[in-house]
Amino acid sequence: MDSSTTAGLWDRLTGIQTPPDLWLVIVTGLVALAAVGPRPLWRLSRNAVTIAHEGGHGLLALLTGRRLSGIRLHSDTSGVTVSRGKPTGLGMILTAAGGYTAPSLLGLGGAALLSAHRITLLLWAATALLLAMLVMIRNAYGALTVILTGGTFLLVSWLAPAGVQAGFAYLVVWFLLFGGVRPVFELGSKRRGGGAPDSDADQLGRLTHLHPVVWLLFFHVVALCSLIGGARWLLAL
Repeated sequence: MDSSTTAGLWDRLTGIQTPPDLWLVIVTGLVALAAVGPRPLWRLSRNAVTIAHEGGHGLLALLTGRRLSGIRLHSDTSGVTVSRGKPTGLGMILTAAGGYTAPSLLGLGGAALLSAHRITLLLWAATALLLAMLVMIRNAYGALTVILTGGTFLLVSWLAPAGVQAGFAYLVVWFLLFGGVRPVFELGSKRRGGGAPDSDADQLGRLTHLHPVVWLLFFHVVALCSLIGGARWLLAL
């Protein structure tokens, strides 16, 4: 690859793009909201949230010095991330807290990039994260899900016209912001019904000696604050 090509790619990655019209931002937000609403649609779209959730566990495990053994994604939209290291302490706490907060925080970070008109940077960063996650996937369904998702990002970022890229980027960020909220409410509902005894909130409760409800409230605060802050950035309010 010659220097002019390298320079061109760098300019494309770091340059700013023309923001879409407000109507497109609103429409993509409504479509994303619909994707997390009705149960049949949610059962499909929740796979993307699971990728972010398990990716959050994995990323925090690596950042805190734990050894990431592998990630599994299942067809029922559940997932498991296995890491090795000290079973207690800050690293384990952050790893356990990284799941339910990851979709919302990724959405918030994406909204910040879009507010700065960095559409291409967002798409390429998402593709890079998915490729890095693929290396740690340990089952066929998980690999297929990540490959299809990463392939979609790659095709859009390389082949789609600027308007389509913008619409796709805003749709993804809106979806992460909305999609980060519903699983927390679902977790609360399951816990009230006596389900999910080994949920992330319960694990964090045992690690920190705080009631799991405290962690459930923390997940709610992160999700709702990210949604509000991200929406303000996306709508330029």
